Amino acid sequence: QVQLEESGGGLVQPGGSLRLSCAASGSIDRIGTMGWYRQAPGKQRELVAKITVGGNTNYADSVLGRFTISRENAKNTVILQMNSLKPEDTAVYYCNAFVRAATLYHYDEYWGQGTQVTVSS
Repeated sequence: QVQLEESGGGLVQPGGSLRLSCAASGSIDRIGTMGWYRQAPGKQRELVAKITVGGNTNYADSVLGRFTISRENAKNTVILQMNSLKPEDTAVYYCNAFVRAATLYHYDEYWGQGTQVTVSS
């Protein structure tokens, strides 16, 4: 079984910064694309940013230039550095990863349990 564990959420003032981290653990053979999604109250879950094994990245237009996604392949970890945070960034942030378990020959999609990010003065 594979688990994704997030950390780093919290309360921050507008203009502040937060760093989210997500570590994958379990019977992992390989990890493909990793990413972060968010869901605000009353809204659908949306992509924030994702990164491939080779380091190619995609960002939502709303976070471009403010957020940076990176990964540490040796540690099975993906990181989201969030700067210049705005109240509209308030949401539950979910880690996402495509993982090939040690006993399988295909990739499955996994989600973390979510971490709350609140931007408010």
